[in-house]
Amino acid sequence: MLDVKCIKTAMEYRELIDILMSDKHFADVVLYQGNVVNVLTREIYRADIAFKGKYILMVGDAEKLIGPDTIVVDVQGKYLSPGFIDSHMHFESSMLTITEFSRLSIPSGTTTLVADPHEIGNALGPIGIKAMAEEASVVPNHVHLVVPALTPDSPDLETAGYDITSKDMKEILGYPNVIGIGELQGFSNAKHVYRNTPEVITDLLASTIYARSIGKMVDGNAPELFGNELAAHIISTAGECSCHETTTKAECVEKLRQGVYVFMREGSTQRNMAECIRAVTEEGFDSRRCILATDDMVAEDLEKLGHMNEIVKRTINEGVNPVEAIQMVTINPATYFGLKDRGILAPGKLADVAIISDINNMVVDAVFLEGKLVASQGKLLIDLPTYTYPDEVKHSVKRNPVTEEELKIPANGSEATVRCIGLIPDQNLSDDHEVRVKVQQGAVQADVRQDALYIVCVERYGRNGSIGKALVKGFGLEQGAFAESVAHDTHNIMAVGTNLKDMAAAINHVIEMGGGLAVAKGGRVIDDLRLPVGGLITDELTGPEVSLKIASIEKTVKDQLGGKVHAPFMHLSFLALSTSPKWKITDQGLIDVNNFEILPPVVE
Repeated sequence: MLDVKCIKTAMEYRELIDILMSDKHFADVVLYQGNVVNVLTREIYRADIAFKGKYILMVGDAEKLIGPDTIVVDVQGKYLSPGFIDSHMHFESSMLTITEFSRLSIPSGTTTLVADPHEIGNALGPIGIKAMAEEASVVPNHVHLVVPALTPDSPDLETAGYDITSKDMKEILGYPNVIGIGELQGFSNAKHVYRNTPEVITDLLASTIYARSIGKMVDGNAPELFGNELAAHIISTAGECSCHETTTKAECVEKLRQGVYVFMREGSTQRNMAECIRAVTEEGFDSRRCILATDDMVAEDLEKLGHMNEIVKRTINEGVNPVEAIQMVTINPATYFGLKDRGILAPGKLADVAIISDINNMVVDAVFLEGKLVASQGKLLIDLPTYTYPDEVKHSVKRNPVTEEELKIPANGSEATVRCIGLIPDQNLSDDHEVRVKVQQGAVQADVRQDALYIVCVERYGRNGSIGKALVKGFGLEQGAFAESVAHDTHNIMAVGTNLKDMAAAINHVIEMGGGLAVAKGGRVIDDLRLPVGGLITDELTGPEVSLKIASIEKTVKDQLGGKVHAPFMHLSFLALSTSPKWKITDQGLIDVNNFEILPPVVE
């Protein structure tokens, strides 16, 4: 029995046929004589594109479809591409609501977003994911969610706000706009999960097999996996997956050979596309399973650089043919996700079109979304009302303030060898170091001259009150500290600093705000940003306002604290990612990711 949606589509398609076959009905819009980017045949040629309602009528000579009321848009000399798809991203990393992210991304040609609410899922569980799924229904662009099957990703190594398992899958996969399971990080460290927590694999399989049984897809997450471990990971996703954690050419080659869709990541702080694309440019691999994705982008980059158009531009600069690069954000992801109504310019598909004036630099002049002109010259032409989240997702910080004493790393003697995480700019991978530092009054001292600073991760959900402690290299702070409630993926409170007084001040301000970012110097807070939604997102500021605020607070870290790394808050947030090698920090302590164990900060 046909449902109402099917009947409506049948009626719309019948109207399309009437227009094409009679001489009494006409197109609503004709894009006249543009250079069509055909991602099916990988060619560019001169043609018209005719729209009726939200659908493409035809691509070719549309002269007979132009009636007295048809809007004819002269696009001679310009390129017509399918709207772009970001196949893996997190709204939470931008600190924006879906609405505000869309406001910034639509004008650059992005018409579809596939988001993983893994972050808010870790912080709040199903209520957070449901709240995000509901917002996805009110924006004009296409927003799909792929949900976590497990939180936290490393149950023995970290604490989340809610423990998601297979018991939650029936509910969560049934939320609106959910198309599958997101990155399967719980089995990223395949060997050690198998040896130490094999029950996780059983539970993940229960989730992934169930998802496939109801027509949902499953994303993978396989950093530095080869051979048997990669094969086991692929099987854990029920046999077909993606991976956005590929960082080397060798990994990309291996994964493409094994049938993995490689999401070549190019975000604000994690940039792996140039290395991955070498499998195509140097080895001549077929690029049908190569897909461009951002994973994490900050508001300022969206506003000033663009979104997927910027990533396509960078790919072209690596020597990829422009049409092939465009395939990686259109037909390739549409094929992977089974989005049969978009990704190509053809009859009956959604009229999502990016009009491009400079194809090599990916300058997007205008954007049509379901047949409507929604952006021109980088400006959004439609009204997007601000979105306010319900109060139930705004109370995720449930711990008491910390003291300096709680943040100390105890040690004996006058000096100690201390384990020190090594920040790697523009990666979520990290290094491992040991440094020799002073000990005073039984506590390890940070050493600014060695760039060996304090780093802590403070449990914020009121579940155990634990605090992980170590040292870190790479931020280059000369004074002060900064803290945030954004810490992938369990999102406890992270802080880095030169002294414990400022560390405590910054952390306690984040607690007081109910989540956010804070910078402290001289024992007082000198800058902040409140993130009330799950401690991750603000629904109090617009996208441009967040962009300005983040730029301002990052400038404070640079100018007032002497910070040396760009996007310091995003870089700090990834030092809690317990599934990404080598050393990370969680509320449970310093994590040796490769060996799946908690290390004492002081070398015995």
